Amino acid sequence: MQQRTEANETFRFGPFRLIVPQKLLLKGHEPVAIGSRALDILIALVERAGEVVSRRELVGRVWPDVVVEEANLRVHIAGLRRALGDGQDGARYIANVPGRGYCFVASVERRAKADLPAGVPPARILPQTLPVRLQRMVGRDETIETLCAEVMSQRFVTVVGPGGVGKTTVAVAAAHELAAEFQDAICFVDLSALKDGALVVSAVASAVGCLSETQDSLPRLLATLADRRILLVLDSCEHVIEFVATLTEGLFREAPEVHIIATSRETLRVQGENVHPLQSLDTPSNEVALTAAEALASPAVRLFVDRAAAGGYRHDLTDEEAPTVADICRQLDGMPLALELTASRASTYGVRSLAQLVGNRLMLLWKGRRSVPRHQTLTAMLDWSYDLLSEQEKSILCTLSIFVGSFTLEMAQAVASDPAHDGFQVLDLVASLVDKSLISVSRAGNAASYRLLDTTRAHAGIKLRERGDADAVARRHALHFAERLAGLRINGLDESDLAAHARHVGDIRSALEWSFSDAGDSSIGVALGAGATPVFLAISMLSECRRWCLRTLDALPEQVRGTRLEIGLQLALAISSHHAHSDSTEVARALERGLSLADSLGDSEYQLELLAGLNVYGTRFADAAAPLAAAERYASIARERGGSREIVAAEWMLGSSHHLVGNQALAQQSYERGFKRAAAAGVGEVHSFGYGHQARALIGCARTLWLRGLPDQAAQLAYEGIEVAGRQAQSVSFSICLAYAYAVPVFLWRGDLQVAEDIIDRLIAHAARYSLASYHAAGLGLRGELMMAKGDAQLGIALLRDALPILQAQQRYIFSSASSRALAEGLTRIGHAAEATIIIDAILADAMRGSGTFEMPDLIRTRGEVLLAASPKNWPEAEASLKNSLDLARRQSSLGWELRSAILLSRWWQERGRHEEARTLLADVYARFTEGFQTFDLQQAARQLRALGARPSRNGRS
Repeated sequence: MQQRTEANETFRFGPFRLIVPQKLLLKGHEPVAIGSRALDILIALVERAGEVVSRRELVGRVWPDVVVEEANLRVHIAGLRRALGDGQDGARYIANVPGRGYCFVASVERRAKADLPAGVPPARILPQTLPVRLQRMVGRDETIETLCAEVMSQRFVTVVGPGGVGKTTVAVAAAHELAAEFQDAICFVDLSALKDGALVVSAVASAVGCLSETQDSLPRLLATLADRRILLVLDSCEHVIEFVATLTEGLFREAPEVHIIATSRETLRVQGENVHPLQSLDTPSNEVALTAAEALASPAVRLFVDRAAAGGYRHDLTDEEAPTVADICRQLDGMPLALELTASRASTYGVRSLAQLVGNRLMLLWKGRRSVPRHQTLTAMLDWSYDLLSEQEKSILCTLSIFVGSFTLEMAQAVASDPAHDGFQVLDLVASLVDKSLISVSRAGNAASYRLLDTTRAHAGIKLRERGDADAVARRHALHFAERLAGLRINGLDESDLAAHARHVGDIRSALEWSFSDAGDSSIGVALGAGATPVFLAISMLSECRRWCLRTLDALPEQVRGTRLEIGLQLALAISSHHAHSDSTEVARALERGLSLADSLGDSEYQLELLAGLNVYGTRFADAAAPLAAAERYASIARERGGSREIVAAEWMLGSSHHLVGNQALAQQSYERGFKRAAAAGVGEVHSFGYGHQARALIGCARTLWLRGLPDQAAQLAYEGIEVAGRQAQSVSFSICLAYAYAVPVFLWRGDLQVAEDIIDRLIAHAARYSLASYHAAGLGLRGELMMAKGDAQLGIALLRDALPILQAQQRYIFSSASSRALAEGLTRIGHAAEATIIIDAILADAMRGSGTFEMPDLIRTRGEVLLAASPKNWPEAEASLKNSLDLARRQSSLGWELRSAILLSRWWQERGRHEEARTLLADVYARFTEGFQTFDLQQAARQLRALGARPSRNGRS
């Protein structure tokens, strides 16, 4: 007889490789789906290829210390033959030798070292979101093997069965088996923590790592997962089934690489779902003379014995006890959770007392609950488990059911401590409930978090209401989070604090719901709302932030109105509404009310925050005077009462405002002073009103430098601004979109079309992911300008027509003005000068009603171009427009606009024989440039000068 295979050996036969160290069967380079029992049988046969291995030897090898019927062996042999293709195309691997056993008959090549092929992972490192697989599972090997095959072939499988049947255990085990298929991209989402189905999307987004990106939006989640290959395990769907149904149907339809395992007590009944019914464990037959060995052949009894030992029961199953244990298992319908809960009490009550409890209590409860579908068995089991607890344990268990998600011991003490239970007693009782498997524990490093199982929480919540304690516990729960969040400020959360609070956002929302309910206490809600809004803002839950700002402001008592608390709420409302709701009236009202209160209190911190908001908000409109006034007042307060950070921010805001109003020389000075002071004081980022102002300043300065005739320096700063925006931990969605949207024109102006196209693609994708409609529309408008620059006027016009209604509706003038000008140019190119005239005249009218705009020279240039295209008779007016554009560009210190108008007017004069005037005009403007001679406008100017017989000179040098 051959020796057993060494730990590092591998075998080859036919197209297969059996790699023992990894317990892996490969066909070519592809893993073969095969259960662990079948694989053990294969190893036992292959290592003794050519010999007959008896059935008894195989059973002893694969099922040590367990009595198993030969039928189980035959089932696994049949499955193994199917996996190998035994009997197909003449292949023959396993022969049945009647009366003796089985023999591996194929030729086997044996190697001393495993030859794991490239691309097959040597180990499986599972992500932290996936719970640890049970070291020993009973009676589920074939189920897991089948489930894995269904998931791979069908993509979407719902494991359906009554509560306590082991759906989660099976789903987790299958996910572990499939780890290599998904390169460890497996996300486990415990939906049992949710009391509100509206939280399903955010729970899934959190598990896959994109919570701040989705902001509770299903379309954004679907877009995020559209091209990701992951296995998503959605556990305990039944209480939020409608929401999960919508989510999973969307994922199946729009995310073709996402595979789903769901567990539920009922089917989801949606497209793509494949139902896998999960049955309870087999129980022993009802025989009075059942022996221990016969009872242990039943998976239900084996599970009971295993869990009893884990719970401290130190006695082997005897023949005398076997019928009693078998009876317990039958009465519990072989339900794994019921068996585990019962067995864990064996050390306390003993087997016979447990049987009496089951017979006298649990079964009566089952009969009493038959009118409640789906819950009868589980409710009865949990009622029985609840009845086994002491009065103090019941009280604490019911109290802890208030937590929507996980909780710490500190949180448990805060909510459960009362005159009947001091803090130390709460700790002891929590530990007792952990021991009794009613509370689960998760550890990350030295930190531990606690959680009630889903069905336990639901059951305990009912009991809490029956005890009449629900409102008292909800009050303590809300007070705890109000105290926990007290003092939080917008932009005042570091990454560690943010992560700590974000984990409990479900509890925060639940506490807010209770506080503002009829049974709640709005005074707690006011304190909680004030503390919660900075958290909602920091994780980009803008709609949620706006909702609770409005509720909290509406509930403010008279004595709180006009305080710093109201100012913070008005600021949070302005930020969330500005970015997510686009209600300009609401934003303006919140900013004005907040600033008025801050002024009356002399609160410089809030004055600066709100003035920064007015500066950012004012950039949406045609009148650039408002953001400039806000920036000037901000600068005044910053110089008087602010620090280095505020003084730097003031210079950046002044730079942005001077740029928009059209004073590029002052804009450059302010920006550069800000950068210099930031470097000297070690100031990096400044956050306010949802933006990172360093990135905003870098991009704004880049635009200013292009206008000033420094296109190479402009490109360098634009790249730096995009990089800074991408590094920011908070407000990243707005900062990145702002950086992209403001940076693209720099590259379009330079003629760097490929760079511009790449950034536009990123802008549109990012804005779509975060549902930032105005930035998405800005991206479409910029793509329209890009298409025009590439010569595709028809596509450019179509894109601009799509973008403009959104930009105009949301009053995003800084984007809509450029898009309208580009649309007028495009219409002129295709011969629609009449419509182009209407559009350009309307833009100019808007601009002239305001305090001026940096775009005015370019708008006037475009109007001249449109006029001449409409009719040659318009030559005098068109020429006057170009001269006006040149004059205004010089007054704005905008050499970039001046060159564009000079190029056009020089060409017109050349066409009319005025060569000397054309040459002199263009040469003078061209000579004032010191860099950027490879950019589009300067190359065009150089060609035109050569056509006029002039040698282009740079900065006065020939």
